[in-house]
Amino acid sequence: MYRYVKRFIDIILSTILLILFMIPMIIVSICIKLESHGPVLFKQIRTGYKGKEFTLYKFRSMTVDNDVLDFANENKVTRFGDFIRKTSLDELPQFINILKGDMSFIGPRPWICEYAKLFTDNQKRRLDVTPGITGLAQASGRNGINILDKINYDLEYVDNFSFLMDLKVIIKTINIVFSKKGADINKSGIKNELNTLEKHYFSHNVMYRINKNHTTNKVNDLKEDYLSYNDFIIPIN
Repeated sequence: MYRYVKRFIDIILSTILLILFMIPMIIVSICIKLESHGPVLFKQIRTGYKGKEFTLYKFRSMTVDNDVLDFANENKVTRFGDFIRKTSLDELPQFINILKGDMSFIGPRPWICEYAKLFTDNQKRRLDVTPGITGLAQASGRNGINILDKINYDLEYVDNFSFLMDLKVIIKTINIVFSKKGADINKSGIKNELNTLEKHYFSHNVMYRINKNHTTNKVNDLKEDYLSYNDFIIPIN
C-alpha cells in the first residue's frame, strides 16, 4: 500500500520542485555552458526497478570528452562541476526521472549497469524497490563506505520499506549533504568497487556449489562462466 502512496507523493512533489527550482536550474545551466562547451545534461543508462534499464539525467559536471568507464584516465571534473557535486545540485534534473517513474526521492542509488551484472541473488534484492536520489547507503556515508556495506544498507532499506524508514533517510541525508563528506567517487573508486563485487560474486557462487556437494567439474564450469565477465569488467589485480 505504501508503495502507491509514495508514488503519488513523488509525482506531486517532483512537479512542485521542478517549478520551484526552475530558476536555480537555469542558473546552473548557464554556469555550465559558460565554463565549458558541451551539453548541459549528462545522460547515462542505469539499472532501475527489477533490473529495468533507464536513462538517468544529471547536470554535467565533467568535460564533454570524459568517459566514465575509461579507467586509463581519471574523471575530468570542471571547477563548477566540483561545486555542484559537493552540494548535490547536479542531482536536480533527476526530478524529471522521478516524474517519469524511473526513480523516487528515496531509494537505493541507481548504479551503472556493470554493477548489477555482478550481484548475487541476495544482492539483487536491492532492485526490488524503485531507485532514488538518496538512499540509506547514500545517507550513511555516500562514497565514503565500501561497496559491500553500501549494498547491505540498501538491503536493510528494502527489508524495512516504510514511511518511517524514508523519514530516517531524509534526516540522515540532510546531515550528510551539509557535511559534504564522501560526495565524489573517481574512476579508481569505481574500478575498485567493480573488482570487489567480482571477487565476492565468484567466491559466493563457488562456495555455494561446493556446499551443495557439486562435483569439481561443476565448479570448473562456474569458473568458465565467470571468465566471460571479463568482457566488461576490469581484471582483478
